[in-house]
Amino acid sequence: MSGVELVSAVAWAAFWLYWLVAAFSTKKGRVSWPRELGIRALIIVIVIVLVRLGAFRNHDLNTDPWRAGLGLALLAIGLGFAIWARVHIGRNWGTPMAQKDEPELVTSGPYRLVRHPIYSGILVAGIGTAVALSWVVLIAVSLAAIYFTYSATVEERYLTEQFPDAYPAYQRSTKMLIPFVF
Repeated sequence: MSGVELVSAVAWAAFWLYWLVAAFSTKKGRVSWPRELGIRALIIVIVIVLVRLGAFRNHDLNTDPWRAGLGLALLAIGLGFAIWARVHIGRNWGTPMAQKDEPELVTSGPYRLVRHPIYSGILVAGIGTAVALSWVVLIAVSLAAIYFTYSATVEERYLTEQFPDAYPAYQRSTKMLIPFVF
């Protein structure tokens, strides 16, 4: 394992460990389990098939130090942005498409820049991983982008129901995942 691979693996492991620990401090909520589990299961099966076929096994591993540095910088920026968003939303955070009891609409901090900064941060980190290691990683990033866009759309329907005046105005003033673009 190269140094870039090790740094990337440690960064992602630390991020997911933080995520797991932080999940214990959230408000209670509800998730539409049958649909949610079906979508997650499909994505997991696709990733397992890709891994079994060798799609992520050192194919076209990056050897350019500038590309590795840029990728690691994007990885750090993306994970940092996602963590900032997670800390900022606090106890209101939940798994994708969760419906919280006593919801609060958070529009400050990173939520001023995009409506779903956690998703944005994870996608930027994934792109950084692809730049640093191998373009093949973009397959997984693309699957995550599809899932996050779907999750965001479902979450926004729920938020529009919960905040019929405030959320549509927030949607008009703030992009979904990419500031000023989308």
